[in-house]
Amino acid sequence: MIFKIEIECSPEEAREFFGLPNVEKLNDMMMSQVQEQMSSQISAMDPETLMKTWMPAAAKAWENFPEQLFAQFSPDTKNNDRD
Repeated sequence: MIFKIEIECSPEEAREFFGLPNVEKLNDMMMSQVQEQMSSQISAMDPETLMKTWMPAAAKAWENFPEQLFAQFSPDTKNNDRD
């Protein structure tokens, strides 16, 4: 047996019917704080600032890459000293 019920109501009416709290003011407050934080951090999204932040770490990673690569293919001297 299949029942089909259609109810037309606004989200506010549904919230009140189910006894859920009204969080509209809290949501507005949180969104304003998020917007403030985003606008204060937007200067860090400048491409020049991003490159200055990321390049030292990327350069260090590329400096270590050959050492790590050769270490993988070189014979392991620590394990050969067991004799």
